[in-house]
Amino acid sequence: MGSSDLVVPFRGERYRATDRLSALIAPPYDVISPEQRGRYAAWDSHNIVHVMLPEAMAHEDRYARAAALLAAWRARGVLVTDAEPSVCVLAQEYQPPDGPARTRLGVFAAVAAEPYEAGRVKPHEKTHAGPKADRLALLRATRTNLESIFLIAPDADGALAAELVGIAKTAPTARAELDGVRVRVWVVGGEVASRIAHLASRSPLYIADGHHRYETAVAYAQENPAGDRVLALLVSARDKGLTILPTHRMIFGPGRDPLTLLDRWARFFEVGSLPPRVDPVAGLAAIGARGTACLMALPNGQHLTLVLKANAPLDAVPGLPPSPAVRALDVAVFEELVVKEILLLDTSTPTLTYTPDAREALLAVRKGAATCAVLLNAPKVEQVFAVADAGEAMPQKSTYFIPKVPSGLVLRPLV
Repeated sequence: MGSSDLVVPFRGERYRATDRLSALIAPPYDVISPEQRGRYAAWDSHNIVHVMLPEAMAHEDRYARAAALLAAWRARGVLVTDAEPSVCVLAQEYQPPDGPARTRLGVFAAVAAEPYEAGRVKPHEKTHAGPKADRLALLRATRTNLESIFLIAPDADGALAAELVGIAKTAPTARAELDGVRVRVWVVGGEVASRIAHLASRSPLYIADGHHRYETAVAYAQENPAGDRVLALLVSARDKGLTILPTHRMIFGPGRDPLTLLDRWARFFEVGSLPPRVDPVAGLAAIGARGTACLMALPNGQHLTLVLKANAPLDAVPGLPPSPAVRALDVAVFEELVVKEILLLDTSTPTLTYTPDAREALLAVRKGAATCAVLLNAPKVEQVFAVADAGEAMPQKSTYFIPKVPSGLVLRPLV
């Protein structure tokens, strides 16, 4: 590593054709369905999905195919390399499900790819071997960060956020749009890039999205010490556009009546019901102000409210970790005491699905497709930090950061 700094500028690669950038970028690989992959690929023969999610004939190695395609793009001048180390400031203008439009600011830079034990990059969730093996094979073949991870910088004094706000007031280097999100980018070099990197390096960084990709980068760095950094978008925790959505639970399974669990739940929760004319989403926010709470939508039109009692005997729940940081999470409490209890009500195999859209969950119940929906309030950034600082993991599907970070705005060669 040429510098011991956590964050540094880098010489990136970008698409030469900035006038059609919208047709060349895509969301992160892990939120793209096969159908969506086909749509993005059809937009342009140089769309990033062709190398980020490579396809090949049955007798071909798809990772080698991605490397060959990337080499061909470079040879034909599809990609151009920055003349000097720089950072890339990103603005994403988007519409949250509820509330006014927002703009999130961040900056692409190169971050040290080092084991979590170093304490400078902190996770909040566990990973699985399959996705890491896939990404490592692609990284070995292309020797390029084709997309970024997403990190949050605590930025206690707001200096990083203020620096990015100032840059966003100037004319951008390029513009694009992806799935309704308007994108602006600024390529920034020299002393300003170094200052931004320093501001982002002042404290540990927290992974928002991209745990598998970060751990893949660490594994690659152990094989190739010269490739010991990873492309990352860094967003200040003080950024006004930083949004975390909750991930609501929808349970599909016959033979399950959640109302049979009311007596058990009364041990832990104050159980109530929303008046018929109260909007469920607004009602959920209101009970959330009282503490750890959820709303359960039932097919009969009833909306149960569960608010954790101050003296709830959580020590009697075997599956709930003892960590105060985890127990402070609504999702941890209701996953263990509500969702799992409903799933176990019948021996038939249920289906549990997730959505960040409360209206979608409510509609599924209203139409009779879902047995029930458990609606949650979003965790706070500070709660994500607390879990990571405690060395714990949040339950699966706890956070949903929006908007997703576009892939293809900038690439980072490792050689």
